[in-house]
Amino acid sequence: MVSFGGIARKLFGSSNDRRVRSYQPNVTAINSIEEKTKALTDEQLAAKTAEFRALLAEGKTLDDILVPAFAVVREASRRVLGLRPFDVQLVGGMILHSNAIAEMKTGEGKTLVATLPVYLNALSGKGVHVVTVNDYLAQRDAATMGRVYGFLGMTTGVIVHGLSDEERRAAYACDITYATNNELGFDYLRDNMKYEKNQMVQRGHNFAIVDEVDSILVDEARTPLIISGPLDDRSELYNTIDAFIPLLAPSDYEIDEKQRSANFSEEGTEKLENLLRQAGLLKGNALYDIENVAIVHHINNALKAHKLFQRDKDYIVRNDEVVIIDEFTGRMMPGRRYSEGQHQALEAKERVQIQPENQTLASITFQNYFRMYDKLAGMTGTAQTEAEEFGNIYNLDVVEVPTNLPIKRIDEDDEVYRTFDEKFKAIIEEILDAHKRGQPVLVGTTSIEK
Repeated sequence: MVSFGGIARKLFGSSNDRRVRSYQPNVTAINSIEEKTKALTDEQLAAKTAEFRALLAEGKTLDDILVPAFAVVREASRRVLGLRPFDVQLVGGMILHSNAIAEMKTGEGKTLVATLPVYLNALSGKGVHVVTVNDYLAQRDAATMGRVYGFLGMTTGVIVHGLSDEERRAAYACDITYATNNELGFDYLRDNMKYEKNQMVQRGHNFAIVDEVDSILVDEARTPLIISGPLDDRSELYNTIDAFIPLLAPSDYEIDEKQRSANFSEEGTEKLENLLRQAGLLKGNALYDIENVAIVHHINNALKAHKLFQRDKDYIVRNDEVVIIDEFTGRMMPGRRYSEGQHQALEAKERVQIQPENQTLASITFQNYFRMYDKLAGMTGTAQTEAEEFGNIYNLDVVEVPTNLPIKRIDEDDEVYRTFDEKFKAIIEEILDAHKRGQPVLVGTTSIEK
């Protein structure tokens, strides 16, 4: 039996198809003035920026000037980079401008697509932030696409680790600013700790386009950015308590790896009370008396450090320092530390120098930070699976952008094996087979250890 929904989709297309088709009149209009735009001199093309800003000052909206603005960016890209955005890339740009997420396949030119709505929205003079996942991409894209914006008379800034407040303030004052989500979030926190407004570096949150939006707004959404200050040195206490954990038997504690929690059994609690009493650290008669709250916190951190955190998976030891590994990207995150004494517990476990414990001075999650923007959009190759979450939390629709050419790649079904040995044998055979064909192979793992 064929449902009414199925018949409707065959007749009218899916909601995604209908939305993509809704942009076609604008695409046609942009193509219709392409030759006229090509006939402009470099000076005339660059002067369009001032013309557009004058129209906005007269009361026109960004939607009113979308067609000529996109045509100008397309021509500027062709002259400066030798890249002319295809029609489907124009559609992608319109999706981003309309406060939505553009799902684009790998290789379809997300970076170039972003120049269209970035230029259009930067005409307002309120600034546009382009968010990348690391400093390298921020610098690369700012340098490359900044040539297009510069050709059209706009300024481009980039925020990377290590810049001074003056350098950051200058970058944020540009028409377009490239930065990572971490740099943006921490600059916001630092601004909120300034005593005077003129000391702040950011100038507002007008419009942001987030690259790899599913990673930043979903996977890392609840990750807190924390600015902290040092507390008193407690390294001796950490080392003393760390020595207790190897003395415990498996029956002395319970571990829940899924919830990332660790708790002591009754037997373990009794054993710890004796150890703490011998060390002169137990106050009162029992471990869980109110005066032992701080000690319980330290003991729990020590247990987690030994039983939940794995070296070369959750962190590595480099130059006698514990360095966190990002669970989503596998990259090291030097300078980032676990809070509430957990990092110190790991340092005690690994017998490296214990850095002073910190107290939280300011904190925000990526989810709350990006919801402050007046307008938000994103790009990724995989967003449909999180479409409901994007809609509920950020009020963002996900629109799949058609590819410029039909996809020739064959996507095989996933293969599931009974054992790790069978899986690894199949992977090795697949790698050798690809190597014989001269085909490059990229093997992704879930941890450095694997």
